[in-house]
Amino acid sequence: MNLLDQLKTYTKVVADTGDFASIAVYQPIDATTNPSLIYAASNDLKYSNLIDSALHYAKQFSSDKAVQLSRAMDILAVNFGLKILEIVPGRVSTEVDARLSFDTEATISKAHELIRLYESNGISRERILIKVASTWEGIRAAEVLEKEGIHCNLTLLFSMAQAVKCADAGVTLISPFVGRILDWHKKDRGVSAIPATEDPGVQSVKTIYGYYKFFGYKTIVMGASFRTIDEIIELAGCDALTISPPLLKELESRDEKLHRKLDASVAATLQIKPIEMNEKTFRWMLNEDAMATEKLAEGIRKFAEDLVKLENRITSML
Repeated sequence: MNLLDQLKTYTKVVADTGDFASIAVYQPIDATTNPSLIYAASNDLKYSNLIDSALHYAKQFSSDKAVQLSRAMDILAVNFGLKILEIVPGRVSTEVDARLSFDTEATISKAHELIRLYESNGISRERILIKVASTWEGIRAAEVLEKEGIHCNLTLLFSMAQAVKCADAGVTLISPFVGRILDWHKKDRGVSAIPATEDPGVQSVKTIYGYYKFFGYKTIVMGASFRTIDEIIELAGCDALTISPPLLKELESRDEKLHRKLDASVAATLQIKPIEMNEKTFRWMLNEDAMATEKLAEGIRKFAEDLVKLENRITSML
């Protein structure tokens, strides 16, 4: 078997894309999207019908331009999710507006609206992961949503503080960003590369995975934001990995033996001390981690920027 087929025997493979054709080719179980991916896909004419239907719905809903825009953006995100769910047998992640990352109540409200739209289209909330940034406020929102049966994917996760709080909150899934951690450390060290076996992003996921399995947390660890397939190979056995189409293609093209690197039974034998997490501890640990602080802020800004680009495009069409 090629590397991709072998990986699927150890790990749930998730497509990190808004491109339906790529999802159909690589047959992942789940798929994730974000504003950047939807913006990129929406520039392709083959997805114009999804935009048109969102515009039509929004115009029928209200004559107020601001309301139309908000409604169109929600419908567009859900339209992409609906098409993806026609292809994947599992779940799709749909992201809450990144500009709500520090507003717990607004995040909850937006999640309710997205779930309502999916359910009005006949999709059970069991097939949706609401994607929320791993801020203190975002994690608190996810804790409320999970108790309502709305499953969450906590994204932009770069630190142990975020991971521990997510697990304590009972969130369904976390997405540690492997490649962005690597990017920061390469820049900080002034190097062009770091071997995958020493990759700080890979090591971060391994540490979180070990902690979760040792203490019996049910939260799924899904490595994300990969730069190379070597990072993916080092995390074979992780609960899930979300991978871009170019890296899926590279995995499919290689036939060497893949060895399992992460195993829950091995993690259960580790000696790990629990971390008691409250708001003060969370904020202090995050503050003391320059990489996590910078990459979380940068990630929120980037998603917000791409959201604004998409809003500008939709506004011009309204």
